Amino acid sequence: MPATTISPADLLSPKMLAQLERLELVSRKIFRGRMKGERRSKRKGQSVEFADFRNYVHGDDLRFIDWNTFARLDKLFLKLFLEEEDLHFFTLIDASTSMDFGEPTKLYFAKQMAAALGYIGLCRADRVRIETFGTPIRKPGPVLRGRHSLMRMLDYVHQIEPGENVSLLEAVKSFCLRNQGKGVLVLITDLMDKSGYEAAFRFLTAQQMDVYVIHTLSPVELNPEDQLKGDLRLVDAEDEDAAEITVSRPLLEKYRKTLNAFVEGARSFCTKRGMTYMLANTDMPVDQVVSSYLRQRGLVR
Repeated sequence: MPATTISPADLLSPKMLAQLERLELVSRKIFRGRMKGERRSKRKGQSVEFADFRNYVHGDDLRFIDWNTFARLDKLFLKLFLEEEDLHFFTLIDASTSMDFGEPTKLYFAKQMAAALGYIGLCRADRVRIETFGTPIRKPGPVLRGRHSLMRMLDYVHQIEPGENVSLLEAVKSFCLRNQGKGVLVLITDLMDKSGYEAAFRFLTAQQMDVYVIHTLSPVELNPEDQLKGDLRLVDAEDEDAAEITVSRPLLEKYRKTLNAFVEGARSFCTKRGMTYMLANTDMPVDQVVSSYLRQRGLVR
């Protein structure tokens, strides 16, 4: 479909949009925004939302002294307020050839997830940027803000195509060079990189970001016994490595153990480094993933 004819229903149905509007992106860290947004920060500031008192200290702004309390207690107290601030929200999508697999494809699921989370951010005046592994350093994705940016965001996401076979480490390094600010990063990938994920994730831990890893796999990858039988020739979608196999119960059991070990290894690696890991099956409705699973993990509320 041409980008000029794209509509919200292509990725986000009207029903889903209505559900997403009630949600808010949350950071476990405190970041100082450049502009006033629509969220209440944990950091005390000087907005109109009263938060608490504290004792006056020499040098404090006299305008914020509570004179009514002084009249009653003969002590100086300063009014504190909850400061509203905006949030940097980034989504980094793996658009490698291996993501063009499944029904729906892992890439479509990633695009729909990015659009859903991005829309939540737009509704709260957060700064939203969606990029892919192959985004060039000198041409970062657009920074979007406000509900009026919905169509621009959907147009950008709609045009993402598979085939950006960039290593995870290279993609993460390039992303960090393009986006050196603080904020929340959601990384959506199938983690199918022969060089592994460890170096890339270690690089991310050095950044001042709240990182969520959504490990995206298709039902066939999670439960191959439902569709794979007999003698098969498997070809790597990215480097065309091939292997001849015979699907048998022992082979499927070995695959299952290997997959479980890989998933638990990635989960443990992320948890130990302050990142949040979630395994997502592409047959899961995106609105359910956002409103239930990601809410449980603290990304939305």
